[in-house]
Amino acid sequence: MAILYGKKTKLFSLGSNAELGEQVSNFIDVPLSAISVTEFADGEISVNIEETVREHDVFIVQSTNEPVNDNYMKLLITIDALKRASARNINVIMPYYGYSRQDRKAKSRQPISAKLIADLIQTAGATRVLTMDLHASQIQGFFNIPIDNLVAFPIIADYFEAKNFSNAVVVSPDHGGATRARQLADALSIPIAIIDKRRPMPNVAEVMGIIGDVKGKTCIIIDDMIDTAGTLTVAASALMENGAKEVYASCTHPIFSGPAIERIKNSVIKEVVVTNTIQLSAARKTEKVIQLSVSDLFGQAVLNIINGEPLSGLFQRRH
Repeated sequence: MAILYGKKTKLFSLGSNAELGEQVSNFIDVPLSAISVTEFADGEISVNIEETVREHDVFIVQSTNEPVNDNYMKLLITIDALKRASARNINVIMPYYGYSRQDRKAKSRQPISAKLIADLIQTAGATRVLTMDLHASQIQGFFNIPIDNLVAFPIIADYFEAKNFSNAVVVSPDHGGATRARQLADALSIPIAIIDKRRPMPNVAEVMGIIGDVKGKTCIIIDDMIDTAGTLTVAASALMENGAKEVYASCTHPIFSGPAIERIKNSVIKEVVVTNTIQLSAARKTEKVIQLSVSDLFGQAVLNIINGEPLSGLFQRRH
């Protein structure tokens, strides 16, 4: 049994991001606790907590990327099991929040699935959620429990600062990401540019124009996630066609669905810098993809929560 700051603490990993779970475990010096997650023949999920959690502060590491629904069900059932086993606090470390793109009604008869997920997590019994770079910040308002939306920006900024580019510009792939691009640009003391695009259908983008000067410059595209990489590779090609010297890309969440890796391999992009909020399989790795770890951020957040300290310092770059 681990005791941190006088409190009984346990850490569980449900397997969607086993590497991150191990890294957080090493950072906070708390071993991963034993849990059995199995499936019946018909696909129903069964969870068994294999050690006591009574009056413990419990943390669960579980990203909700593909298979999204399975990963959510494992999480919800585990939260319920912990609640029924009398855990004192149930903290969910969800680096990637699945369904986050469904945060509003874009058409008259669509659901707001991100809100439904928030309701399910709370109803199951979670007392706190830690996530990273939510697709829409208003999702925090869907919860009636504390939710800490950590940011990967300091880690990404440090990586590109070490590159020491002589003539660079940060590029937002759309108008909605301009704030994110400005944050990175300010950290690197370089200008920004914005790609004006439209989406005729989901996962399809058309570049209409580029706002800003990219000619002869190293371009750093930044976004919160890369899914099929269609938008990203179209944007990179447009930058090169408009005179860019070279193109780098970065994001927090490497979803990499379908043709994403092939598109990245065949693109003009030199590097795609991502974090490990989502664990990449061997098939989703390539020499162009650089993966940075967010384990220290989540690990420090865990320590601060247990010790009753603020998390505000984790949103700043450290030098």
